[in-house]
Amino acid sequence: MATFVDRAVLHVAAGDGGNGCASVRREKFKPLGGPDGADGGHGGDVVLVVRSNTTTLLDYHYHPHQKATSGKQGQGSMRTGASGADVIVPVPNGTVVYDEDGNQLADLIGEGATYIAARGGRGGLGNSSLASVKRKAPGFALLGEPGQARDIVLELKSVADVALVGFPSAGKSSLIAALSAARPKIADYPFTTLVPNLGVVEAGGVTYTVADVPGLIPGASQGKGLGLEFLRHVERCAVLVHVLDCATLEPDRDPISDLDVLERELELYKDDVARLTQRPRLVVLNKIDVPDARELADLVKPELEARGLQVFELSAASREGLQPLLYAMAEVVKKDRAEQVVEQATRIVLRPKAVDDLGFTVEPDDEGYLVRGDKPERWILQTDFNNDEAVGYLGDRLARLGVEKARAEAGAVPGAHVTIGEVSFDWQPTELEQFSSGLRGQDVRLAQVDRTNADERRLQKDLRRAERMGLDKVALEKALEDAAE
Repeated sequence: MATFVDRAVLHVAAGDGGNGCASVRREKFKPLGGPDGADGGHGGDVVLVVRSNTTTLLDYHYHPHQKATSGKQGQGSMRTGASGADVIVPVPNGTVVYDEDGNQLADLIGEGATYIAARGGRGGLGNSSLASVKRKAPGFALLGEPGQARDIVLELKSVADVALVGFPSAGKSSLIAALSAARPKIADYPFTTLVPNLGVVEAGGVTYTVADVPGLIPGASQGKGLGLEFLRHVERCAVLVHVLDCATLEPDRDPISDLDVLERELELYKDDVARLTQRPRLVVLNKIDVPDARELADLVKPELEARGLQVFELSAASREGLQPLLYAMAEVVKKDRAEQVVEQATRIVLRPKAVDDLGFTVEPDDEGYLVRGDKPERWILQTDFNNDEAVGYLGDRLARLGVEKARAEAGAVPGAHVTIGEVSFDWQPTELEQFSSGLRGQDVRLAQVDRTNADERRLQKDLRRAERMGLDKVALEKALEDAAE
């Protein structure tokens, strides 16, 4: 059974935010002591973190679902709901994160590098947080936002400076064992190595890593054999070292034809990224400890050098010719690192927000008008549509953001069908204008009730004053009622 997996699909789901609480403080002699509903807790995130003790994605091949916990609901007496716990997903160094469409989301290199794969929902505000001068005791709270849920693809690309590439049984594992302290499994296999091996090498004052990655065969760029599993591991390397077998017994193979096949597969791999054939390349003619192999190496070396390639004759078994190769690789790695430092220092990209960006768009669709934007869609999710006051507060927020004005400019007429997120309604501008009046967050019915209560309190106050002055209370009550009518 394979013990190394370098590609996995994760189904990540962050926690939902807890709902806010709508509560009014009640104490002895203070039946309406003011709002004291607290906010809900935030949902937990799903976070990818590079850990040095994690070397494979095998665990996520068998356990692809990662879900964080949700936040708790807020409570009265200003008791804020607890936030959900984050889920930490350890990944190997060199893990690249893609979305379902193949777009790169993150490239995690270095111990402790993190990426939030799914962000938890924010907790809803309680009515104590929604209180204002004009809305002193809100009778509603905001709902918690749902956590983000999506599928992501993890790919592991070996973080090495030098990649040893070649056909199966070309001697790559033997070479990395001779160059470093790495001890890969070595034998005369008719198949390729299944697990990339990394070795650390020091030469000329430069310390660098060498990767012995799975062997290459014709058609690898289209996925034949290990195919893409091999090629993704050479994308990061500064220099490619072609290991050519000069002692192969297969009649249709020789170092020149092997090199042509390797170059062809590298050229066909991923046209959308920098071609691998543009990387510095060295050629190793291996197994010259075999007499016939040494003769073949001497024969093909001039032709390879005529192509502009630096060629080394060596034997991984007897360690003959290793030193020149070590120093040549160190020189190329040193040069590549110097160029990378200059490039990173000058790559500063600023993307300021456009001055005319409203944060939303209003587009006509088949049924009416579609409103898109992070804020309007988030506000829809936070609204309890069973509460008239909460709906009024939503209308007030949309009006202040400019959604009403933008809809009118887009040609919407009263009764037009409008969709925001998953909610659709018929637009009535006269009603929505009520939401932005002095009684924010209240609908027309609540405003009428407030006016009736105010008139009743004024009438009672006038009657008490008339009674103190000795006036005819009955006559005065009738006169006030006639005036009100």
